[in-house]
Amino acid sequence: MNLPFFIAKRYLVSKKSNNAINIISGISVGGICIGTMALVIVLSIFNGLSSLVQSLYNSFDADIEITVKQGKTFSPNTSEFQSLKKIEGVAYYNEVIAGNALLKYDDKQCIATIKGVSAGFEKMSRIDTLTREGDFNINKNNIVIGKGISYVLQSRPGDLSSLISIYAPKRGKINSLNPEDGLNEIKAYPAGVFSLNEEFDNYLIMNIDRARELLDYTTEVTSLELGIKKGSDIEKVRKEIAVILGDKYVIKNREQQNATLYKTMQSEKLWTFIILIFILIIATFNVIGSLTMLIIEKKKDIRILHHMGADIKLIRKIFLVEGMLITFIGTIFGLLIGTFLCWIQMTFEVISISEGLVVNAYPIKVEAFDILMIMIAALSIGFIAAWYPVRIFTKRHLAY
Repeated sequence: MNLPFFIAKRYLVSKKSNNAINIISGISVGGICIGTMALVIVLSIFNGLSSLVQSLYNSFDADIEITVKQGKTFSPNTSEFQSLKKIEGVAYYNEVIAGNALLKYDDKQCIATIKGVSAGFEKMSRIDTLTREGDFNINKNNIVIGKGISYVLQSRPGDLSSLISIYAPKRGKINSLNPEDGLNEIKAYPAGVFSLNEEFDNYLIMNIDRARELLDYTTEVTSLELGIKKGSDIEKVRKEIAVILGDKYVIKNREQQNATLYKTMQSEKLWTFIILIFILIIATFNVIGSLTMLIIEKKKDIRILHHMGADIKLIRKIFLVEGMLITFIGTIFGLLIGTFLCWIQMTFEVISISEGLVVNAYPIKVEAFDILMIMIAALSIGFIAAWYPVRIFTKRHLAY
């Protein structure tokens, strides 16, 4: 057995003449355990919330979105765009026309973002998973509105009297003194209400032909949305599309469509990790005190080892291993307890959240990379915390 490890292990478990050393060593292990456990739990909560948000956005956003660099609309009726349907990996091809409109119901009104979509949108987006009331039905005069619109207009699906008037300005010059002559109007029934977040809860989804009629377009689109087959390489498909269409169009994957959201979630997780690491650093200060007191107590034993041939390098290694054992035990117990508590939440959903949300309990997702980073960070901090007293106090107290 390795001599420094054998002696360090004996020092760790043996009873000291000063009971305070045992207490401080226990506090050191406990502090590192709690800090490590907190890192596992908090980062797993962040992972769970991030996965939940991404899944919600994935239910609304396409795998790939194509927009024009200059201007607002473009024609999809070209050979280049038709060839996109034949690309290997493309499962859905959805034309979209979007714009703003005024909605009126009784004496209430609001501004909404119109999104006209073609028939394959429901299958491609899984928008039905976000529908909270009614059904996703955009056939004929039916529309699906966001929860924010439903709240403002106090309109509910299934009520045949809930006929909503939708107004949008006509394109081109209007030679009339009557403001109403400059507006297109259609009436529609809300077949369903969906909810995602405040940004998308102000959307109104309708059939693309009705949207073109309202927004005064013919065959133009504001974007094309493509759904990619499961298992296909989305980035490879995106690059292939870019080669076909050239540099006149912007081709974005899901992450690029919501770049701000993804960057915000990543930065929040990073800063949370950094803050908890600082707490872990404070917890490891006890290791310094524990090793310092142990070095002072074991001066006699170390002098005996020195006479038996142990040099200062070996003696320092003994106490460095002692500090690393304290850190390692605390880290392992913290990882195990943190992972176990996460498993309990994932399995039994002990901690619930408010009703009416997408999930009933706080989402948790334990990632192996996080566990690895926590272990590396904790052991690195423990090494530094052990190295300092070993280097300084052995030099001060063990000079002979």
